Amino acid sequence: MQILFEICPCFKFGFMAANGAIAEAFKDEERVHIIDFDINQGSQYITLIQALSARQTKPSRLRITGVDDPETVQRSVGGLKIIGKRLEKLAEELGVPFEFHAVAAKTADVTPSMLDCRPNEALVVNFAFQLHHMPDESVSPVNQRDQLLRMVKSLEPKLVTVVEQDVNTNTAPFFPRFVEVYNYYSAVFESLDATLPRESPDRMNVERQCLARDIVNIVACEGTDRIERYEAAGKWRARMTMAGFVSCPLSSYVNGTIRSLLEFYCNRYKIKEENGMLYFGWEDKVLVVASAWK
Repeated sequence: MQILFEICPCFKFGFMAANGAIAEAFKDEERVHIIDFDINQGSQYITLIQALSARQTKPSRLRITGVDDPETVQRSVGGLKIIGKRLEKLAEELGVPFEFHAVAAKTADVTPSMLDCRPNEALVVNFAFQLHHMPDESVSPVNQRDQLLRMVKSLEPKLVTVVEQDVNTNTAPFFPRFVEVYNYYSAVFESLDATLPRESPDRMNVERQCLARDIVNIVACEGTDRIERYEAAGKWRARMTMAGFVSCPLSSYVNGTIRSLLEFYCNRYKIKEENGMLYFGWEDKVLVVASAWK
């Protein structure tokens, strides 16, 4: 999935929007704690640490808690500990006081005590392309999706960032879901044409290892076997509101910075702001939505 974020601007800008909101949230804080419920390879925080190192005033301590399923952390570059060491090395080189805390657990099994939240730290929680993997009330009466949001709210974070693909594949019956997937991924494939030729090894890797797997899971699987359960932006807004969060519109600085970077790409990539959220898309099809909450 990481290579998709690198070659598709919509996914990359989703990360950038979250990073911009996070950086602004703790610009006056001495001690900062970021909890990421799907840290993947930690690439989002390489950019964040680099941005912090360029500031005149840095936090006296940046702490990141990375959560990842123990069944998936053994990737080609190693597990959570190796990801943490890579971030620690970068932070040391750039003079950013840093600490990494690894939580190898399924998201549904995470409890507040595992996250080691401290009263003297400003807490930020990041959900980047993760919440859609949590089963909701349509799959199980436990409703792990809303349960997780309520647990995070109980931590009293200063900010929560959410980045998700804007497509409804959660509760839709087979045929509407098929049509939704066809329209969405057609736009994704078209957008890739603007960044990489079809014979590119990186592109073929993304299509086979990431996009194809997603499409098969969404179309062919039902019940607990379907793990790619995306929702439209309005549904995420409703869930966040029900969990007690209030929208925190992304700043004009973050908005303007991303718009200026978008100028270096094909003009068929689009960005718009609506109801405090940033929407990134290909022509008239929204692909990714980024938002922040308090």
